[in-house]
Amino acid sequence: MSGPGGPPGYPPYPGGQQPVAQPGCVRHPDRPTGLLCVRCDRPSCPECLREASVGFQCVDCVREGARSVRTPSTVAGASGAGSSVVVPALIVVNTALFLFTVLQGLSLQHNYRSALFQDWVLFPPAVVAGEWWRLVTAGFLHYGPVHLVFNMLALWFIGRDLEQVLGRARFTAVYVVSLLGGSAAAFVFGAVYSQVAGASGAVFGLMGGLAVVLRRLNRPPRPALTLIAVNVAISIVLPGISLLGHLGGLVVGAAATAVLVYAPRADRVRWQVVGIAALVAFVLLVMGARMALLS
Repeated sequence: MSGPGGPPGYPPYPGGQQPVAQPGCVRHPDRPTGLLCVRCDRPSCPECLREASVGFQCVDCVREGARSVRTPSTVAGASGAGSSVVVPALIVVNTALFLFTVLQGLSLQHNYRSALFQDWVLFPPAVVAGEWWRLVTAGFLHYGPVHLVFNMLALWFIGRDLEQVLGRARFTAVYVVSLLGGSAAAFVFGAVYSQVAGASGAVFGLMGGLAVVLRRLNRPPRPALTLIAVNVAISIVLPGISLLGHLGGLVVGAAATAVLVYAPRADRVRWQVVGIAALVAFVLLVMGARMALLS
């Protein structure tokens, strides 16, 4: 037995008082601790504490604080984090389809002889006959390797930065809508019996989108406008290029991007969805009117 001064063989406690028992950790009650969380003042063992800007906080307070921190976003509402995913995927798809048409058509330069190419190329009479998918699939076909390489390089250098600003889903929306806009312009205003293919309409849409983003960020849009002017001039000078498809993609892509980056912050996603849907509906309406005239 021990007396009031402490166990036998040990010096007495100061003042003859017994030591105060330490409280148990709030998450591990069986672990006595003298440490407290600086935020909630609850006892916490070393395993449950995390270093904060001032002192240490328990894991519960750290988790709660992380929820209250607003994640930074871009002008389009995207997180702006992570590497580009959509652009490499598009390049892989376009390249794979080109190689397939080369193997099927048994020609590198004349891959348009491929059966798949002829089934997917934009040909207005076929669209009027009900093969509406050509308006989309034509944007994934290319006439020869030079056509493919130029479009994929432009997609790579322009698309990566734009994907970071818009986010993957919004970037994909701009790309698809631009592709549709290019096809619509070629279908509505182009020669009836012409065949059009290529990702140029979508790429021009990204160029227009880049100019809009720079303007929205109050940065000089001159580099993007110069790039657009040079490519439009090339489209005029070189034969066999669909200027209408390029201009259609440019205008629709710029409009789609403007919808995304100028949408009000309050309920931004809803405004963006409605705006993109309205733009698609307008493009489809114009194409529908053209189909009615050609029928």
